[in-house]
Amino acid sequence: MNSARGDIAHLGHVELLTPELDGTVWFCTEILGLTETGRVGDSVHLRAFDDYERTSLVVTAHSTSGVRRTALRASSPEALERRAAACREAGRDGEWVDGEAGTGRTFRTSDPDGHVLDLYYETEWYEAPPELRPALKNQPQAKPNRGVGVRRLDHINFLGADVLANAEFTEQVLGARPTEQIKLDSGRVAARWLTFNNKSYDVVYTEDWTGSEGRLHHIAFATDTREDILRAADLAIDNGVHIETGPHKHAIQQTFFLYLWEPGGNRIELCNPLTRLVLAPDWPLITWTEQERKRGQAWGLKTIDTFHTHGTPPIA
Repeated sequence: MNSARGDIAHLGHVELLTPELDGTVWFCTEILGLTETGRVGDSVHLRAFDDYERTSLVVTAHSTSGVRRTALRASSPEALERRAAACREAGRDGEWVDGEAGTGRTFRTSDPDGHVLDLYYETEWYEAPPELRPALKNQPQAKPNRGVGVRRLDHINFLGADVLANAEFTEQVLGARPTEQIKLDSGRVAARWLTFNNKSYDVVYTEDWTGSEGRLHHIAFATDTREDILRAADLAIDNGVHIETGPHKHAIQQTFFLYLWEPGGNRIELCNPLTRLVLAPDWPLITWTEQERKRGQAWGLKTIDTFHTHGTPPIA
């Protein structure tokens, strides 16, 4: 077993960049149902109602869309030190910085593709103000009465120039487990899904057919039910939000999903994977072939990208 396994507990929060700050915040609060918890400079902090930490998402004004950094919470102070040392041993530059978005001491590094990763342990648990206190004490916040009311930040899907190099870094240095992947007829791994816990995936790497580095495919928020995703589709058409694809069911990971574009140009997925867990300690890596991916999603919907001249598969 990988000695790093278990040192990273879960995906903590993500910082998104947007050239339309007001529009992105409107989408997050009125469509997704996130709660704004504060503003620092050009950044707005938001949270999903059942995330225990103060912040699920930071939205920052910028000239372009994309992801600035992704924060991963370690399972202990000792685990944080081990992963920081492992990053340096693997040749990844890093530095200790003051935490952001309610987190403490943070090791800032990057994956081989250049996506910035913040590793931390100390964090601020969310304390709801009186108007947002839940009736049940084991829930951090009352469910919002607007938008979809997404439950939690679920996963991030990075675009990468070299899927295998990024995935192996995440597995060998950070301790993730691979659960599913796409392998082309050439033998090249074109996408891989990885988890740090018993969820079927926290991080995904998908081949960027442009050859670019450090880009984002999407971030995803989990909903209580499939019906919430249908409601999101209705809210989208009523409010002029572009639906890219779905509602439908992925073949890979079996997630019921909807892809939306928020006003700042970031793809946001709403997903319902809540009942699918990886409980087996010896879970085998499931491989999907090029021909299997060409069949489309679980119920036949064609995937949103087509094969390009050098064999990039459709996005999962």
